[in-house]
Amino acid sequence: MHIGPVPVRFLDIIDIILVAFLMYQIYLLIKGSIAIYIFITVLAFWALWWLVKDNLMLLGSILGQIISVGVIAIIVVFQPELRRFLLLIGTRYLTKTGISLDNLFPSSLNPKRDVPVNSIVQACINMAKNRTGALIVLKRKSPLDNYEQSGDILDATVSNRLIESIFNKYSPLHDGALIIINDKIRAARCVLPLSDNFELPANYGLRHRAAIGLTEETDALVIVISEETGEISLAETGRIRRVDSKVLFRILEKEFISRKAA
Repeated sequence: MHIGPVPVRFLDIIDIILVAFLMYQIYLLIKGSIAIYIFITVLAFWALWWLVKDNLMLLGSILGQIISVGVIAIIVVFQPELRRFLLLIGTRYLTKTGISLDNLFPSSLNPKRDVPVNSIVQACINMAKNRTGALIVLKRKSPLDNYEQSGDILDATVSNRLIESIFNKYSPLHDGALIIINDKIRAARCVLPLSDNFELPANYGLRHRAAIGLTEETDALVIVISEETGEISLAETGRIRRVDSKVLFRILEKEFISRKAA
């Protein structure tokens, strides 16, 4: 029987890289949330079971039963994180390869119309100058039906004057989010989920937390205008950053204006 170093195959290297990538993505999803503590606890149970399973039969049997049933519990507890992980794979990686239902089953009955980026950016500039708080959602691939139904359906043509009127503090529709799909304001006064990330800065208000919360669950872009400072921020994939009007226009132009229209 030959005993010696085990040769490392190319597939072994690929295997290690894929597992490392998967673990890193899981860490990014649960970082800063309460789920990180649950994940650490699960790992501690698994490590303890692995150490005692061959020596302490009774304890090992109990921990083994907990771990076997715990798989279902993990799926339930980590349901938001699993949803975000699958969304990340579908929107960040698959769509970059051109794989989508729109490409496989193109529809000529409802052609996609470009988002009027100029009107949106101009409204943001005006509201930022006047320090008018705003929360604007721009739909990508993920459905937003549940969030649309939480507000008032408008289905109105996008214009900077209409956006500014909606977020005027005397408007009955100003409290909540505005959802834009293609060239239409689909709904206003919509309720968005708040992020439970406890690492967010203390100066982030409900608008910023709602913007981050929605982008943790969908692939939408969310524009936030601070009522206190007049600063414009852009949220995407659970992260938010401050932008000026020029940067905002470039991002929206690249994302929502087709080459044919440009």
